[in-house]
Amino acid sequence: MDKLGNTKKTDFESTLSQLESIVSRLESGELPLEEALGEFEKGIKLAQQGQQRLQKAEQRVQILLEKSSAAPLADYDNND
Repeated sequence: MDKLGNTKKTDFESTLSQLESIVSRLESGELPLEEALGEFEKGIKLAQQGQQRLQKAEQRVQILLEKSSAAPLADYDNND
């Protein structure tokens, strides 16, 4: 984990990239049925992981917005 709290390459972007790769392979129509089913299953799991990550990110944004709205903002004076 780095200073900003980012994890290694198992983040949302990596999940999305893997999912896009699976979709491409499935759309090619060249996979045998059993392999296609396995790829589909992996894709479903990746989609669920991505959805969970998005929900967590949305919660974090919501918390940050709530915290920032609690702090009063000073008016900007452009007369300097």
